[in-house]
Amino acid sequence: MFKHILLPTDGSALSKKAIDGGLELAKVIGARVTAYVCLEEYPYTPFSEIVVEAPQAFKDRIESQARLYLREIEAAATAENLPFDADMSTFAVPYLGIIDAAERHGCDVIFMASHGRRGLTGLILGSETQKVLTHTDIPVIVYR
Repeated sequence: MFKHILLPTDGSALSKKAIDGGLELAKVIGARVTAYVCLEEYPYTPFSEIVVEAPQAFKDRIESQARLYLREIEAAATAENLPFDADMSTFAVPYLGIIDAAERHGCDVIFMASHGRRGLTGLILGSETQKVLTHTDIPVIVYR
């Protein structure tokens, strides 16, 4: 079965629920776990009329928050005696970061949440989970 699970998170309650499910699956099958956070790019350009936050302050803030998310997952994985790794990287869109992390770490499955948006809302907003499903050959387990 699967030997290495990527657990992407954005820190949301739904994402945390999927993390719990992913850790449970990892424990049952004896898989290694890699937690991942995709950091957003700096939202201002040199041509912006207003800059609310300096680039370094922005980077420090989002990396600090990502480390908190990853430490929570690490604590839960450690409590279950699961082999664990953590990663974060910056991409313009999260689904590309998720796929890149899975490939770089040699994960054989991506275990992630879905917000379950349907109809016009789902079509307009899109779904990172749907984009991951569409753009990777790595199996994806969608947890709801």
